[in-house]
Order: sequence, then C-alpha cells, then structure tokens
Amino acid sequence: MVDKNQQSQRTRQMRDKAQELEQAAQRAADPAERQRLIEKALHIRKKSEQTNGPGSGTMDPM
Repeated sequence: MVDKNQQSQRTRQMRDKAQELEQAAQRAADPAERQRLIEKALHIRKKSEQTNGPGSGTMDPM
C-alpha cells in the first residue's frame, strides 16, 4: 500500500504536469496542438481526482 507521503507527492506531480501542459497549450501556435495539450491536461486532472479524491486535480483555470 502507498503511504500518504508518496500519494501526496504523486498527486503534486500530476498537478504539475497538468499545469505544464496548459502552459504549453497557451504557447502553441497550432490550434490542433493546443487542443491536444488541453485535453491531455484535463485527462491528467481527471485521473488525479479519481485516484486521490475530489479536489486533488483542481488547479486554476487557464
């Protein structure tokens, strides 16, 4: 079983990755690439919430 510290670290990593993808989407010139990055960030957040409970994937909107 994963201890709380490891779970917290994993949740933080998932949030950080989602934020990085959102920032990359903001810089993307290609609309298709922007949409792909946004969808990937949303997927990571959703997975984080499913794994770690509601609110764990919550971040400031773009």
